[in-house]
Amino acid sequence: MLMPIGDDNSAITQRPYVTYVLIAVNVLVWVLFQQMSGDGSFTYAFSTVPAEIITGNDIITQSQNYTDPNSGIEYFIPGLNATPIPVYFTIITSMFMHGGWGHLLGNMLYLFIFGDNLEHRLGKGRFLAFYLITGIIASLSHVFSTYVQPQSSIIPSLGASGAISGVLGGYMLLFPKLKVKALFLYQIVVIPAYLALGVWIGFQIVSGLLSGSGSGVAYAAHVGGFLAGILLIKLFDKRQVAVT
Repeated sequence: MLMPIGDDNSAITQRPYVTYVLIAVNVLVWVLFQQMSGDGSFTYAFSTVPAEIITGNDIITQSQNYTDPNSGIEYFIPGLNATPIPVYFTIITSMFMHGGWGHLLGNMLYLFIFGDNLEHRLGKGRFLAFYLITGIIASLSHVFSTYVQPQSSIIPSLGASGAISGVLGGYMLLFPKLKVKALFLYQIVVIPAYLALGVWIGFQIVSGLLSGSGSGVAYAAHVGGFLAGILLIKLFDKRQVAVT
């Protein structure tokens, strides 16, 4: 497995405060509101439930055992709590929530590595808007995948992965040859960004196709966010100029 651990930051001339704030908000939500638990009442009230987004209605359920029709895997689904905000806003709140320490730390590592160069290139305001918009598109990609595939649409989803996938897509397009340090077979290798991130998105696509809906990972959100990042990055790039 290829694990990025750093990149070339030599071109950065100012601190990436938006990236730092996003990391801080994710950690604070996990510690203060989720109380370091992916199974708390806050989590099941403010995470994104595809069926709620599709219907526009808040869904409250009892805890149940669910068997995935494709894989046959059975797992426990805690009951969904009442959502005290319009259900569509959970697309935003779920972007700052996580299911465990590994989920949180993995996402924050990727944001820390790749967010700073992109923030420096786009500017703080554009970077924040890009992050949120690609995150929304990523979440909607997951919602759509539950609609067209035979899987439960009442399983809540959460995490910054979709928005960070957008950052990775934009990064790969703007900095394809920037050097990335990565762990590979217990060694540190230095490779271009297009290879590091190309391997990452390839893994997401293959894993999504092979695992179906029983993996517990919203691969459609990762792929949707990455594609959104590639398609939208030029609109947010402040260095773009008109050609006459």
